[in-house]
Amino acid sequence: MNCPYCLSEVSVDAYVCKTCSRDIYLFKPMMLKVADLEDQLAAIPSAEMYELRIAELENLLEEQNHQLEERSFFTWLFEIALYLIVPLLLLLLAHWLITVVYDTKMIYLRIVSMVLPLPFAYFLFKSHAHKLLPWFIGVVFLAIASVIGMSWITSLVDKSPVWPQNLFEWKEVLEYSASIAFSFLTGMLLGGVAYASKQRRRKEGLVGLLSKVASSNLSGGASIQGVHSLMKTLQEYGGTVVALGTTGVSIYTGLKGILG
Repeated sequence: MNCPYCLSEVSVDAYVCKTCSRDIYLFKPMMLKVADLEDQLAAIPSAEMYELRIAELENLLEEQNHQLEERSFFTWLFEIALYLIVPLLLLLLAHWLITVVYDTKMIYLRIVSMVLPLPFAYFLFKSHAHKLLPWFIGVVFLAIASVIGMSWITSLVDKSPVWPQNLFEWKEVLEYSASIAFSFLTGMLLGGVAYASKQRRRKEGLVGLLSKVASSNLSGGASIQGVHSLMKTLQEYGGTVVALGTTGVSIYTGLKGILG
């Protein structure tokens, strides 16, 4: 801290300058404030330090993004193995047990094929949001691979051709594949409805509060609550109705060839 008269160095506790012997009592608060500001300015890092820190943070962010990409890739592989490969193997196992080991009615295999993929898709889409297109492609793969794999198992037993030999057999293959695909799609829809319901419950407290505020401020409050209830009902049951439709299609395509 410097004297305002002679600019000599002055002790923080001094009230008289030892060089010019002048009273600095009135200037003491201002001098302390100036000294504090000087300390703050001295503590500010230079532009070079800011650039180094920014570069360090950018490198850290790049490493974290790379780790997230790797984790996302392995998560994607795990989900493919669990929700596509496992049901595929289970369907092939069910086919082998029903048609080869026990040699029972084909309707049991069709029922298993319509029921088994559904819970896998349900728990997949219930856990978190997914992109539909990649999993739709996965559904097609699951359905076709299941039917072709079943045909291959049958060919090992009775030496029949793996691929369909006429239009009627191709039609049966497509219908059977469609029943498996629609079963998985039904699970996707139901799981998506469950996930959306879980997300909505987190927000309905805020929505309910906003509705009450709007109802108290507007004369048509009852109608606002009615519209909100209608929208909530449509969100809850709309996906379920569509899922029931896909279930019906799955049952029709799966049992048409046997019961028809």
